[in-house]
Amino acid sequence: MTKTKIFEAKSSSPLRESVKQLRHTIKPSGKNSLLASFITFPRQVCFETQERGESVVLFLRQHLIVNLNWFLLALFLSILPLFFIFFPPYAALPSRFHFILILSWYLILTGFVLAKFMSWFFNIFILTDERVIDVDFLNLFSRVISDAKIDHIQDVNSEMSGVWQTFFNFGTVFIQTAGEKPQFIFQNIPQPDKVVEIINHLIDLEEQEKLEGRVK
Repeated sequence: MTKTKIFEAKSSSPLRESVKQLRHTIKPSGKNSLLASFITFPRQVCFETQERGESVVLFLRQHLIVNLNWFLLALFLSILPLFFIFFPPYAALPSRFHFILILSWYLILTGFVLAKFMSWFFNIFILTDERVIDVDFLNLFSRVISDAKIDHIQDVNSEMSGVWQTFFNFGTVFIQTAGEKPQFIFQNIPQPDKVVEIINHLIDLEEQEKLEGRVK
């Protein structure tokens, strides 16, 4: 398990020959936007322990559609105070307490929305040409970051279930490794079959480099 600081920045390291080969096989896709969930070869993503020449091949978050449930709930709760006047306990309170109650309600709702959004935004998955990295955001003061070398991956498969996941093309990818963390689970990510394909390309390339005696 590696303590890794993830941030956005431009990397100026020269591309390795292996990464050039990957670019011919895995075409760049996805928009390099702040809220992107699936980007191959992102231009503005790197991390603190990234080695010289190590390139980010794939950047992932959970599919944006997973936010729909809590967003609709927050929308409903935001208009609910309009109906407080019809509840006798609220109506019986002095008017000055109405303002305090409404203000408290929206402060709590804002905290709820921020917590849900940050959980989605900062829970990310990164694949480089050398390793897989999983960032689990717990709260503002705690997160768990794990990584494993590509040559430690033993098995990888994907799962999509139900009409919802099939229609929006998202699901879960399971990665079994021989590293310190035996399993990585990427839940609700876009294009899970494509992710498995990319990981298999990375594994094949790693094995090819070992056979050819190329050392990174």
